[in-house]
Amino acid sequence: MTVVLLIRHAHTDTAGKRLTGWSRGVHLNERGVREASALAERLDGVPISAIYASPLERCRETASPLARARGLSISARRGLLEVDYGEWTGRTIAGLRRTKLWRVVQHAPSRIRFPGGESLLDVQARSVAEVERIASAHARETVAIVTHADVVRLVVAHYAGMPLDDLQRLVVDPASVSAIALGEGAARLLKVNDTGDLDALRPRGRAKPRKLRG
Repeated sequence: MTVVLLIRHAHTDTAGKRLTGWSRGVHLNERGVREASALAERLDGVPISAIYASPLERCRETASPLARARGLSISARRGLLEVDYGEWTGRTIAGLRRTKLWRVVQHAPSRIRFPGGESLLDVQARSVAEVERIASAHARETVAIVTHADVVRLVVAHYAGMPLDDLQRLVVDPASVSAIALGEGAARLLKVNDTGDLDALRPRGRAKPRKLRG
């Protein structure tokens, strides 16, 4: 059984405001830097064997505090890249909400191919294939994968057996952790969009020590 931790990158100035897609040069803001540091603390005691990330800066910056704390390198994988939004890249979400295609994204995402970009079905296929390759290389281990909100949602939907058209029911917040156990038999969703305490992912008998006050 391999436990895969799917982590959305921490906050940027464009998160929730603009589709940045494959754009380079999008970095964590001050809030995101704090979230990335807190993520490493939240995962303290979870036996992570390897760290993988989308090649984009915001994901590698989110993974960096965890990598430093564990003495691990970050392996960049193109299969974990954000959706290629094509002609929508750089546009504001407020502006896109006024388009007919946005309504299709919300109600029938399986039918979507972004103009000049990818379809969500294509992104789901490539990201699930990447997760499967990573899991195969780390049998009976726990690995961290830092990627993007839609990638996390697409992977979770696949292993949950959800139709792609139900994708908008899933919420994935910045610096959240979704955990999936993969192995023989059906996948098991251990956590989805967790932004709090991760004690349940630690081996029994290795709960994180609580700080004493006073």
